[in-house]
Amino acid sequence: MTANNVILQVEDIVMQFGGLRAIDNVSFHVDEAEIFGLIGPNGAGKTTLFNVITANYKPTSGSVTLAGKSIKGLKPNQVVNAGIARTFQNIRLFNSMTVLENVMVGLDHASRYSLLEAALHIGRYFPAERAARAKAMELLEYIGIAEHANLQATNLSYGNQRKVEIARALATGPQLLLLDEPAAGMNPKETEDLAGLIFRMRKDYQLSVLLIEHDMPFVNALCERVMVLEYGKPLFSGLMSEAIQHPEVISAYLGEVRYA
Repeated sequence: MTANNVILQVEDIVMQFGGLRAIDNVSFHVDEAEIFGLIGPNGAGKTTLFNVITANYKPTSGSVTLAGKSIKGLKPNQVVNAGIARTFQNIRLFNSMTVLENVMVGLDHASRYSLLEAALHIGRYFPAERAARAKAMELLEYIGIAEHANLQATNLSYGNQRKVEIARALATGPQLLLLDEPAAGMNPKETEDLAGLIFRMRKDYQLSVLLIEHDMPFVNALCERVMVLEYGKPLFSGLMSEAIQHPEVISAYLGEVRYA
């Protein structure tokens, strides 16, 4: 493997809150167009690691690079502009906005009009808004929920709200998409559809995906490689096919789950 194939490099990350070391010397990489799984019990530090990667937390030590460039010193919005988008464990949609408007928020970074033009609705504002609306509709059609475009986002089913959040993340034009428990709360049909969508996005957008998930059959279907965290420390890193046979992983997390 060459460095050119690596989209995300996480090296020796430590995240300490007072006397608690939530992340303890974690290193891994995600390749271009790879779906990589980050798994482990509740409290293992998975979402904390997402917050470090997206610059919501500044790590105590260690480094994160995207396509060979350090994100050190960047603010969360600058990390989005650099090419990292995410969804959240608890869905975060704008309650007062329609589905379409929620997705258009993801296109704000590409706006080419000034605050004055936006406030007065002059100059470049209307052409830019029309272009953003068209792009957002295109994404909703791609995700498969265009018929809900004018509904209030929070009136949708849980599974479709997840898709709105994914469409909004996709609108930012990411190289790397971080999904925090995307299948949580979904029924089996929704979970199956979501897996198909993730595979399709990976292929169509050459997208790399870093996935946190507790649904192990879902992870098994999507991810070739995984890292297992326990109490903020790496317990295992390697092929998913090896993880589900690893005695310490089974003891710590997987229990009696069986895989086809």
